[in-house]
Amino acid sequence: MNPFVEKIIPLILAFFAGIAFKQLRLLSKDDAPVLLRLVLTVTLPALTIIAISNVQLVADMIYIPFIAIAVVFLMFIISRLVGKRIKMPRPMFGSFLVGTMIMNTAYSLPFFAAAFGDEGLARATLFDIGNTFMIFTFTYYNAIKYGENSHTDKIDWKKFLRLPPLWAMLIAFGWKLGGIGLPPLAFNFLNLIGQPTVPLVMIALGLYFEPKLNKLGLAFLAVFIRMVVGLGIGLVFAYALGLQGITRTVVIVNSALPIGFNTLIFANLENMDREFAATCVSISIFIALFYIPFLIYLFRPQ
Repeated sequence: MNPFVEKIIPLILAFFAGIAFKQLRLLSKDDAPVLLRLVLTVTLPALTIIAISNVQLVADMIYIPFIAIAVVFLMFIISRLVGKRIKMPRPMFGSFLVGTMIMNTAYSLPFFAAAFGDEGLARATLFDIGNTFMIFTFTYYNAIKYGENSHTDKIDWKKFLRLPPLWAMLIAFGWKLGGIGLPPLAFNFLNLIGQPTVPLVMIALGLYFEPKLNKLGLAFLAVFIRMVVGLGIGLVFAYALGLQGITRTVVIVNSALPIGFNTLIFANLENMDREFAATCVSISIFIALFYIPFLIYLFRPQ
């Protein structure tokens, strides 16, 4: 069997294990946010420090978070033009717009870790930082704008600054640039804490999977914009900037990621179309289960 396929199949099985756990009532959809919160606050920061400590820093890595920011802005322009032409109801348009802007970077981390090890994970984390910055700023602003709630018109900028992976990344880069090696005891501890990241993310995705049949056509349109048009944008950036190696793969593939879970959170918080948001997220997750590994294989460094 192809070595790449051997690494990816366990990830797909973990996703279906999440679905099975939900069907058997061993876990529920309500457990998924807990698993992802554990990943965000504990396991991913540990894995990020190890990944960055083990990679060789190269100049083109600086582009990665800024490309993620640019992709979100371009998604906003495209989706806003398409949504306005279709003339969706305001709550539905809000979910449509926000969904296409939010890339599910948590989805890609296990795949890049499996395919490229620390080199892939470090670069994928940089892309995640740019995407997350936009989620809690510009994207959240649009959720407020098109939602039906009027409880606030302010953006909580502190949400981004409180992200543990951001601080883990800064600490790791500080150690790296200062020429300080990671002590064996610290490495072993962080490695132990970080190991559950991949299975926890994939199981949580399975728990979240809940497609609905209503508004299916418009949901597929949102998925097409996020995952196909996004792929085109990633290719343009990769070739325009002359990106090479794993950095090129990360930019192209992450630009085509499925719709992120924060779409559901913002839809619920700002009273946008919740069912439409859930349908978009579920469809894109299932497609991405095969689409993202294919793109990683297709655009892998030769």
